[in-house]
Amino acid sequence: MLRPALSLIGVLGVALLAGCGNGEVEPTSVRPVMVVQPQPASEAFASYPGEIHARYEPQLAFRIGGKVVERLVEAGERVRKDQPLARLDPQDVRLQLEGIRAQVAAAEANLRVARAEHERYKTLMKRELVSRSQFDASENSLRSAEARLRQTRAEFDVANNQVGYAELRATRDGVIAQRLFEVGQVIAAGQTVFVLAADGEREVAINLPEQALEHYSLDQEVTIELWSQPDKRYPGRIRELSPAADEQSRTYSARVAFTEADVAVELGQSALVSIRNADQVSLAVPLSAITAEQGRAYVWRLKADATLERVDVRIGAFGETQVPVLEGLQADDWIVMAGVQLLHEGQVVRPIDRDNRPVALAGQE
Repeated sequence: MLRPALSLIGVLGVALLAGCGNGEVEPTSVRPVMVVQPQPASEAFASYPGEIHARYEPQLAFRIGGKVVERLVEAGERVRKDQPLARLDPQDVRLQLEGIRAQVAAAEANLRVARAEHERYKTLMKRELVSRSQFDASENSLRSAEARLRQTRAEFDVANNQVGYAELRATRDGVIAQRLFEVGQVIAAGQTVFVLAADGEREVAINLPEQALEHYSLDQEVTIELWSQPDKRYPGRIRELSPAADEQSRTYSARVAFTEADVAVELGQSALVSIRNADQVSLAVPLSAITAEQGRAYVWRLKADATLERVDVRIGAFGETQVPVLEGLQADDWIVMAGVQLLHEGQVVRPIDRDNRPVALAGQE
């Protein structure tokens, strides 16, 4: 029984030797690998929602207090410069004006008496019929009457102006952005009743978090995207940055101006402002592309001849899907994004993209 078994083994050995009689090793197949190029790191940009505002938004208020008796415009209406917006009850300021008008008349009459008295004393002084002190007293009375008349006339001008202050007018062309009162309400002098969005430049109002404020500065370049125009991006700059945080939100308000002139935007539109942080990196790769050995991170980069080379990289904090690359890669590099543990230096591979399409490397026809 043993002899037939040995014969069978001998036959198989001869067959194997016959198949490999030329001494050549069968070529191994080229391994396909999925490759990607580094993308701009999302960690290098911070995006903040904002709203379109006018460059100038004066807060309009009455210069005197009183009861509002008439509102002539509503929020959202366009107004022209010097157009009446609202009126206060003018009764009190008119009565005050009439009272001061009477004081002016009394001061004028008193001045006429003082002037006549002074002229009489001047004549008597020439005849030496009155003393010098009596003449000086009449002269002082005349000067006092003149000063009193000037005072009452100034008070009359103020009261007359206050009658005009009972009507609030627009300071420039624009749109009423806010209305902050109701008819019948008693308001104080200087209390804001309207916010006017003046015609002209438009900008984006955003709020910056306290922990990120050190990364931003005035005139820093940004990118503005409008929700109504998702396919367009406008360059801008930080025009204004508040030095103090809001008491409630603890954020710092900022205004972003459009760099381009005549951007077609409307008040109140939503916008997204993206600000690049100069302290952050500009490239990132997928998590699966990074591997490490002895504490050193590296990736597999494709050379022009479709072979692999190991490249050490310095990385930042891991994100959810990407890793920021601080050093070691360029934007036009191709790196392997999956199966990196099975690769070795100099290995020939067949690169494909995420859609399983061949990737043409630089130097290949």
